[in-house]
Amino acid sequence: MHHDPNDFPSMFSIDVSAEPPGTSANEGNDGSETTVALLRQLVEGQEQQNKLLQELSEQMSQTQKQRAAELGQWKEANPELSQYCRYAAETLSRVQTQFLEKLTEEISDNEDALMDGEFMLSDFVDRFGPRLAHLNGVLQVLSQLSSQPARPNTPQS
Repeated sequence: MHHDPNDFPSMFSIDVSAEPPGTSANEGNDGSETTVALLRQLVEGQEQQNKLLQELSEQMSQTQKQRAAELGQWKEANPELSQYCRYAAETLSRVQTQFLEKLTEEISDNEDALMDGEFMLSDFVDRFGPRLAHLNGVLQVLSQLSSQPARPNTPQS
C-alpha cells in the first residue's frame, strides 16, 4: 500500500530545505551584510575602548611620575626628616613582625574556637584588626617618606 505525499492535507507538509520559505538568493545577502555591519561596529567599539585604555594608562603613568617627583623633592628638602622616617619605619617593621607573630600564635592556639564560634571570631577581629590596619598604614607612609639606605662604600681599584 503506497501513499502519494500529495494525498495528505497541506498541514502535514514540511519543507526541510536550507532556505526559509519565500527567501531568494538576494535576501540571503542582506543577512550577511547585516552581520558584516555589526562586526564593523564591534571592531570600532573595541578600537575606541583601546584608545580610552591607552589614554587612561598614560594619565595614570603621568600621575605616578608626578607623585614620585614630588616625593623626591620632599625628600631632598627634608633629608633629616626623611632619614628619621627610615629609622622609624625599620623599628615599626620589627614591631609589626612581633605583632604578626602574636597574631598567628593566637590563631594557632584558638583554631577550633575561631572556626566554631562567631563570638570568638568577632572578638579576635576586634582585638587585632584595627591595630593591624593602622600599623600597616603608618608603616606604609613612613616607608614612602623615608630616605633610601646609604649604599655601602665599595673600594675602587
